[in-house]
Amino acid sequence: MKVEIEKKDLLNLVGPTQNIVEKRNTMPVLVNILLEAEKDSLKVFATDLEVSLTDQVPAKIVQAGKVAVSAKKLFEIVKELSEGPIRLVKKENNWLQIEQGKYRSQLVGVSAEEYPIFPTYSSQAFLKTDAPVLKEMIDKTIYSVSSDETRYHLNGVFFEIQPGNGFKMVATDGHRLSLVSKNIEGLKSTVPQGVIIPRKGLHEIKKILEGVEGPVEIAIEGSQFILRSDSTTLMIRLIEGKYPNYQQFIPAKLPQKVRIRRDAFLSSLKKVSMMANEKSKAVLLNLSNGRMEISSNNPELGDAKDEIEVQYAGHDIKVGFNARYIQDILGAIQQDEIDFELNDQLSPGLMRPHADATYTCVIMPMRI
Repeated sequence: MKVEIEKKDLLNLVGPTQNIVEKRNTMPVLVNILLEAEKDSLKVFATDLEVSLTDQVPAKIVQAGKVAVSAKKLFEIVKELSEGPIRLVKKENNWLQIEQGKYRSQLVGVSAEEYPIFPTYSSQAFLKTDAPVLKEMIDKTIYSVSSDETRYHLNGVFFEIQPGNGFKMVATDGHRLSLVSKNIEGLKSTVPQGVIIPRKGLHEIKKILEGVEGPVEIAIEGSQFILRSDSTTLMIRLIEGKYPNYQQFIPAKLPQKVRIRRDAFLSSLKKVSMMANEKSKAVLLNLSNGRMEISSNNPELGDAKDEIEVQYAGHDIKVGFNARYIQDILGAIQQDEIDFELNDQLSPGLMRPHADATYTCVIMPMRI
């Protein structure tokens, strides 16, 4: 294998693989990426057996071939080289020689035959969707994904395609729930039910979507979620298991309704929660006519309270919440005002952007 390639192209090829390759050495070969030179392009394959990425960039192929080398070390070397062409040469012992000007280095490689068989797909039933829409949906749900490995079916976002309506994404960790739906006219799909996309896969989807303004293609085939954008293909192994009936966690007809300025609420929470317990981040919301007092108390640190104006005309109510959970919700909302619906100090609260029913967040109360 002999390849001449521009530095910027090689960086663009190798950079996105850095968070995919296996760093825990459960299989030593997975710290590598597979490079394949053919025709007029250099291809890369990266996988941890859960998330797999393939991409290609233009290159001058002097001699076709393939080799697997350390993803991290190749990226670090290329990053320090000067702008301009770089020459890659595979040696007989599967080492990869990297040349630029008077610089030479050789990376220990492994035979391409030792690299895991890369997943493939045959589906032609790809759906087009706007990249910003998909990224927004991930941003509005990923923070609610559970990190409890024993509840593996909650370690991802439930993704549902609703023919004729659009997409729906849901995430919950048992303490909060985020649900977002986007209508897409004329959407057709043969996917009979929702699937669970793992957190790591969602982060990699987000990275590909960043900076993409136009459409991307998605498909679900067997146990794989597939995303295509230009020359990039990302394949994610779905989480097996049944997602809980999330609809039963969404409270209906909550009697106490509050309208709050998002920025004022977020600023107040940040100031008051600094004095809250580090683990629980518990704050107390005290609602009365036209005002909300937010307070925290930590015997080891002290206490804090603040007051903001709200649109509220119900009876007085005190309810405790994890401030970080509310901040996550407010961080995902772009609108100026939010609606906060409550019942009592023992019942979950419901938050959504004002006059926007496409995004719903549920948060469980805390005893304070």
